Formats: sequence, C-alpha cells, structure tokens
Amino acid sequence: MKFSESLKSNRDFKNVYSNGKSFANRYLIMYVLENHLDKNRLGISVSKKVGNSVVRHRITRLVRESYRLHEEMFNSGLDIVVVARTNADAAKYSDIESALLHVSKLHKNVLTKNFNRQ
Repeated sequence: MKFSESLKSNRDFKNVYSNGKSFANRYLIMYVLENHLDKNRLGISVSKKVGNSVVRHRITRLVRESYRLHEEMFNSGLDIVVVARTNADAAKYSDIESALLHVSKLHKNVLTKNFNRQ
C-alpha cells in the first residue's frame, strides 16, 4: 500500500500551478508535478464560487475518497493538485470518481503502466 500526504503550503500549491502540467474535464482540473520523493502529495482546492462551506467540504471529501480508493493506480513521487470546477457542486460520488480517473488517464505519467493497458 502506498503512502501519500496532503499538500498544504501555499508555496507548494503555487509551484505545482506554475511548473506542473494540467488537464481538465467537466468537473475537475488536475495539475501534476514530480516531487522527487517516495510518496505522492495531494492538494484539493475548491473555490467559494462552487458553493457554501458544506458543498465545498463535501466535494473535498469525495475527491479525497476517490483518490484513496484508487491510490495503488497512481505512480509515486508526484505532487497532485485537484481543483473542483463550479458545476461539481451537484456531482455525485460516481461522477467525481470517474472524473478523477479520466483526468488521471490524460496525464501520461500519473497512472501505473498496468492500469494504462486496460
């Protein structure tokens, strides 16, 4: 089982935004940058434009749980920032999960080789 931690500092978020590569779909935008560590660091950003604090926290929990359940598919050594788009407020768990996997597939170096072949 892999170990990942949260991306917390504003400097780390800015570094991923400016130097990382991004792809998006209807619900999520994912920025990815190599961190040269043995673990992934996940950051989740949900703007006030998406909804009130209850909605924003719900989306954060859905993204975190989707990542946790599929963590073994992700390569190690990445800083990942997931930004929720405004229409994610009405999304169900299955929508967020499929959006996270879809955006991950667009990044060529994010998912392990075994998962990319499927």
